[in-house]
Amino acid sequence: MLVIETARLVLHPYTPILASMIADGQPRDPRWAPDFPFAGDQDTARMYLRAGAPGGLWVPYAIQVRDSGLFVGGVGYHGAPDEHGTVEIGYGLAESARGHGYASEAASALVEAAAAAGARRVVAELEFDNPPSAAVLARLGFTATSPLRWVRELA
Repeated sequence: MLVIETARLVLHPYTPILASMIADGQPRDPRWAPDFPFAGDQDTARMYLRAGAPGGLWVPYAIQVRDSGLFVGGVGYHGAPDEHGTVEIGYGLAESARGHGYASEAASALVEAAAAAGARRVVAELEFDNPPSAAVLARLGFTATSPLRWVRELA
């Protein structure tokens, strides 16, 4: 199990047990922020479980804030890099955790891990026009190739 740590966050890779808890939203873990998991987290957990609960680096991660111990959202890969070395990432935070730089910190850690594992490009697609999320990607060196698609070259 590959836990990714940053200065303020611990990114826990999904396991079948963690994903099942998130997918169901119950039983509530006392370490969960009051508004975690939200619909996006639950959808991601269900997709992970339907995919056979793969292991390794290229999985979804639950975001835990180191100081409070609270789980506040998710970040992860949408699978392993393709034949061109391109990998897609996604992220989402509970509303109570927004505005603290956690999305930038978590997504940056994924970009760094992807680069270290040999990925050549990271892409992210916004589900809708979302200026705060677009700002996260811009801060991380991504370039918009359309209003909803962002790309960062690593190699």
